[in-house]
Amino acid sequence: MSGLKSVPTKKPGKPPKKYSQAARLVDVIRILKARYGATVDELAEECKVSRRTVYRDLEAIEEAGYPLTSETQPDGTVLHRFISEFKEIPPITFSLQELMTLYLCRGQLSFLRGTPFQDDLHAIFGRIRSSLPPRSVAHLERLASTSAPLFQGQRDYGQQRAILEALREALLKQVRCRIIYAPPKRQAEEYLFDPYTLIFFQNSLYLGGWAHNRDGLRLFLVDRVQKVDLCKERFEVPEDFRADDLTGSGFGLVHEQAMPIRVRFGPEIAYLIQERVWHPTQVVDLQADGSLVLDFQAGGKREILAWLYSFIPHVEVLEPESLRREFAEGLRQAADRCAAPAG
Repeated sequence: MSGLKSVPTKKPGKPPKKYSQAARLVDVIRILKARYGATVDELAEECKVSRRTVYRDLEAIEEAGYPLTSETQPDGTVLHRFISEFKEIPPITFSLQELMTLYLCRGQLSFLRGTPFQDDLHAIFGRIRSSLPPRSVAHLERLASTSAPLFQGQRDYGQQRAILEALREALLKQVRCRIIYAPPKRQAEEYLFDPYTLIFFQNSLYLGGWAHNRDGLRLFLVDRVQKVDLCKERFEVPEDFRADDLTGSGFGLVHEQAMPIRVRFGPEIAYLIQERVWHPTQVVDLQADGSLVLDFQAGGKREILAWLYSFIPHVEVLEPESLRREFAEGLRQAADRCAAPAG
C-alpha cells in the first residue's frame, strides 16, 4: 500500500442557488426592454427555466402593470414585447389644489360603478390616501361629497364587466377584436373591429372605432355589446383621427346629414338657452319681447326632437318645415294620449 497515494475526496459543493422569481422577472423585463421582443423559447433558454415558468412570469409582469403585447411572426412564432411607447412612469406628485381637483372629478364618475375602471379609481385614490395625513384625506373627502352629481336614468354596467375588461385591454394594447353587437329590434351581428376610444354621452358608454366589415367608423353602445374576443393582430390609430369623426355634425351621437335649424324659445327660458353652448355652429338672436331665436346646423333628427320636447311649452320650431311638422305631430299624439282615459 506504500506505493499508493490517497486521493482526497472532493467535498460536494453547495447546491446551485435557486433562481428566485423576483430576480427572474427583473431579467425578463430587462430582456424585453433591450430588444424588440422575445419568444417564450428564447426567454426559457436565457433564464434556464421551463416554458411553463416563462408563461407564469409573463403573466406576473402583465399583472404588475407592464403593457405586454404578443405578435405572431410570419414564421408562426409569437413575439412577446412591451408596447413601443411604453416607458416606466416616474413617481408623480400633486399639490393640494391638484388633489382637490382630482377628488372633485372622482365624484362625477359614478356612472363607472360596476366597471373595471371603478376598480382602477379605487386603487389610485387608495395610493393617494396612504401618502396623506388623515386630516387632509378627511378634508378632501368632505369636499368631494358636496359635489356628488345626481344622475337620472343611470345605467348599471355591472353585467358588462367582463366585456369592459376585454375592451380596456384592446384599447390599451391596440389589439383588434371580434364583437357581437345586437342593435335594437334586430339580429345580433359580428364585427371585426379596431377600438379607438370610449365616449361617455348621456349617462351611457359608447365604443368608437373602425369596423372592417363596414369599411368605416362606427359607434357601438356598450350596453348592446354581447361578446368581445381579442385577436392577435395589432392596429394603429390614424394620427389624424379625432372623436368628432365618429359623430360628424350630429346634434348628439347620430351621424346624419346636417340641416339648418331655427328655433324660438319663450322669454320664460331664454336665459337658460343663452347660458349654454348647445352646438358649435349656433347663433343666438335675442328678440325685443325677451324671447330668443337659436340657429344652428346639425343632423340627428330624433336627438334634436327629444331635446326640443324637454322645453315644452316654451319652444317653437321655425325651420325646417319638415322638423316643424314632426314636432307638432309628436305634440298631437301626446295630447291625444293625455285626453284618453287613463290605462
